[in-house]
Amino acid sequence: MAITPAKSSDIPELVDLVNSAYRGEGAKQGWTTEADLIDGTRTDIGSLTEELNGPAVTMLKNTDDNGRITGCVFLQKRGEKLYLGMLTVSPTLQAKGLGKQLLQAAEDFGREHGLNCMTMTVITKREELIAFYERRGYAKTGEVISFTIPEHNGVAKEPLEMYKLEKSL
Repeated sequence: MAITPAKSSDIPELVDLVNSAYRGEGAKQGWTTEADLIDGTRTDIGSLTEELNGPAVTMLKNTDDNGRITGCVFLQKRGEKLYLGMLTVSPTLQAKGLGKQLLQAAEDFGREHGLNCMTMTVITKREELIAFYERRGYAKTGEVISFTIPEHNGVAKEPLEMYKLEKSL
Protein backbone atom coordinates (compact mmCIF):
# COMPACT_ATOMS: atom_id res chain seq x y z
CA MET A 1 0.00 0.00 0.00
CA ALA A 2 1.18 3.49 -0.84
CA ILE A 3 -0.14 6.97 -0.04
CA THR A 4 0.71 9.37 -2.86
CA PRO A 5 -0.76 12.50 -4.46
CA ALA A 6 -3.70 11.79 -6.75
CA LYS A 7 -3.58 12.76 -10.42
CA SER A 8 -6.34 14.02 -12.67
CA SER A 9 -6.51 10.56 -14.27
CA ASP A 10 -7.57 9.21 -10.84
CA ILE A 11 -10.72 11.35 -10.66
CA PRO A 12 -13.26 8.78 -11.95
CA GLU A 13 -12.02 6.15 -9.48
CA LEU A 14 -11.92 8.72 -6.65
CA VAL A 15 -15.53 9.73 -7.39
CA ASP A 16 -16.65 6.10 -7.23
CA LEU A 17 -14.78 5.56 -3.96
CA VAL A 18 -16.10 8.71 -2.27
CA ASN A 19 -19.69 8.04 -3.29
CA SER A 20 -19.45 4.42 -2.15
CA ALA A 21 -18.25 5.47 1.30
CA TYR A 22 -20.50 8.45 1.98
CA ARG A 23 -23.87 7.80 0.37
CA GLY A 24 -26.27 5.06 -0.65
CA GLU A 25 -26.93 1.59 0.70
CA GLY A 26 -23.39 0.35 0.01
CA ALA A 27 -22.01 3.06 2.30
CA LYS A 28 -23.87 1.50 5.22
CA GLN A 29 -21.31 -1.34 5.17
CA GLY A 30 -18.90 1.11 6.80
CA TRP A 31 -19.22 3.21 9.92
CA THR A 32 -18.64 6.65 8.35
CA THR A 33 -21.70 6.84 6.12
CA GLU A 34 -23.84 9.95 5.66
CA ALA A 35 -26.58 7.90 3.96
CA ASP A 36 -29.08 8.39 6.81
CA LEU A 37 -28.60 12.17 6.71
CA ILE A 38 -28.15 13.01 3.02
CA ASP A 39 -29.58 11.58 -0.20
CA GLY A 40 -27.84 11.65 -3.57
CA THR A 41 -24.20 11.49 -4.53
CA ARG A 42 -21.37 13.07 -2.53
CA THR A 43 -19.46 14.21 -5.60
CA ASP A 44 -19.24 13.83 -9.37
CA ILE A 45 -16.48 14.07 -11.94
CA GLY A 46 -17.14 17.75 -12.69
CA SER A 47 -17.26 18.81 -9.04
CA LEU A 48 -14.17 16.86 -8.02
CA THR A 49 -12.23 18.10 -11.06
CA GLU A 50 -13.13 21.67 -10.11
CA GLU A 51 -12.15 21.13 -6.47
CA LEU A 52 -8.82 19.54 -7.36
CA ASN A 53 -8.02 22.42 -9.71
CA GLY A 54 -8.63 24.90 -6.88
CA PRO A 55 -5.83 26.94 -5.37
CA ALA A 56 -3.33 25.12 -3.13
CA VAL A 57 -5.20 21.78 -3.34
CA THR A 58 -3.73 18.28 -3.03
CA MET A 59 -5.59 15.01 -2.76
CA LEU A 60 -3.73 12.09 -1.30
CA LYS A 61 -4.74 8.58 -2.32
CA ASN A 62 -3.99 5.13 -0.96
CA THR A 63 -3.59 2.32 -3.44
CA ASP A 64 -3.57 -1.38 -2.72
CA ASP A 65 -1.13 -3.91 -4.18
CA ASN A 66 -3.24 -4.10 -7.35
CA GLY A 67 -3.18 -0.33 -7.89
CA ARG A 68 -6.81 0.12 -6.84
CA ILE A 69 -7.56 3.30 -4.88
CA THR A 70 -8.85 2.29 -1.44
CA GLY A 71 -8.72 5.62 0.39
CA CYS A 72 -8.20 9.34 -0.10
CA VAL A 73 -8.14 12.71 1.64
CA PHE A 74 -8.64 16.23 0.27
CA LEU A 75 -6.23 18.93 1.48
CA GLN A 76 -6.21 22.67 0.83
CA LYS A 77 -3.80 25.25 2.18
CA ARG A 78 -5.79 28.16 3.62
CA GLY A 79 -3.40 30.75 4.97
CA GLU A 80 -1.27 29.11 7.68
CA LYS A 81 -3.75 26.24 8.09
CA LEU A 82 -4.40 23.07 6.12
CA TYR A 83 -8.06 22.23 5.55
CA LEU A 84 -8.86 18.51 5.53
CA GLY A 85 -11.95 17.15 3.83
CA MET A 86 -13.32 14.05 2.20
CA LEU A 87 -11.30 11.59 4.30
CA THR A 88 -12.51 8.41 2.64
CA VAL A 89 -11.88 4.70 3.10
CA SER A 90 -13.61 1.98 1.11
CA PRO A 91 -16.56 0.74 3.27
CA THR A 92 -15.28 -2.85 3.22
CA LEU A 93 -11.86 -1.74 4.54
CA GLN A 94 -13.03 0.60 7.30
CA ALA A 95 -12.00 0.01 10.94
CA LYS A 96 -8.67 -1.52 9.85
CA GLY A 97 -6.41 1.51 10.36
CA LEU A 98 -6.35 2.99 6.87
CA GLY A 99 -8.23 6.13 7.92
CA LYS A 100 -5.66 6.72 10.67
CA GLN A 101 -2.85 6.27 8.14
CA LEU A 102 -4.44 8.76 5.73
CA LEU A 103 -4.98 11.24 8.56
CA GLN A 104 -1.32 10.87 9.62
CA ALA A 105 -0.17 11.36 6.01
CA ALA A 106 -2.30 14.52 5.81
CA GLU A 107 -0.78 15.87 9.03
CA ASP A 108 2.73 15.02 7.80
CA PHE A 109 1.95 16.81 4.53
CA GLY A 110 0.94 19.92 6.47
CA ARG A 111 4.10 19.92 8.59
CA GLU A 112 6.28 19.32 5.49
CA HIS A 113 4.71 22.42 3.93
CA GLY A 114 5.34 24.58 7.00
CA LEU A 115 1.73 24.76 8.17
CA ASN A 116 0.91 24.94 11.86
CA CYS A 117 -2.70 23.80 12.07
CA MET A 118 -5.11 21.30 10.50
CA THR A 119 -8.75 22.35 10.30
CA MET A 120 -11.92 20.55 9.21
CA THR A 121 -15.69 20.56 9.52
CA VAL A 122 -17.80 17.59 10.63
CA ILE A 123 -21.59 17.29 10.67
CA THR A 124 -22.66 17.72 14.31
CA LYS A 125 -24.81 14.56 14.23
CA ARG A 126 -21.77 12.43 13.27
CA GLU A 127 -20.85 11.80 16.91
CA GLU A 128 -18.78 8.66 16.21
CA LEU A 129 -16.74 10.53 13.61
CA ILE A 130 -16.21 13.52 15.90
CA ALA A 131 -15.02 11.10 18.61
CA PHE A 132 -12.59 9.52 16.09
CA TYR A 133 -11.00 12.91 15.44
CA GLU A 134 -11.00 13.92 19.11
CA ARG A 135 -9.08 10.74 19.97
CA ARG A 136 -6.45 11.95 17.50
CA GLY A 137 -6.06 15.38 19.08
CA TYR A 138 -8.64 17.43 17.21
CA ALA A 139 -10.84 19.75 19.23
CA LYS A 140 -14.03 21.69 18.55
CA THR A 141 -13.29 25.38 18.12
CA GLY A 142 -16.74 26.43 19.30
CA GLU A 143 -17.67 27.50 15.78
CA VAL A 144 -20.85 25.91 14.38
CA ILE A 145 -21.46 26.34 10.66
CA SER A 146 -24.67 25.89 8.73
CA PHE A 147 -24.41 22.86 6.41
CA THR A 148 -25.17 23.71 2.81
CA ILE A 149 -24.39 21.64 -0.25
CA PRO A 150 -24.91 22.23 -3.95
CA GLU A 151 -28.08 20.44 -5.05
CA HIS A 152 -26.16 18.30 -7.56
CA ASN A 153 -24.12 16.91 -4.63
CA GLY A 154 -27.00 15.62 -2.55
CA VAL A 155 -30.01 16.74 -0.55
CA ALA A 156 -30.01 16.89 3.23
CA LYS A 157 -32.90 14.94 4.77
CA GLU A 158 -33.07 17.48 7.62
CA PRO A 159 -31.37 20.78 8.55
CA LEU A 160 -27.76 20.06 9.46
CA GLU A 161 -24.89 21.95 11.04
CA MET A 162 -21.16 21.33 11.25
CA TYR A 163 -18.58 21.74 13.98
CA LYS A 164 -15.24 23.22 13.09
CA LEU A 165 -12.39 21.12 14.50
CA GLU A 166 -8.70 21.99 14.66
CA LYS A 167 -5.40 20.47 15.70
CA SER A 168 -1.97 22.08 16.01
CA LEU A 169 0.61 20.38 13.83
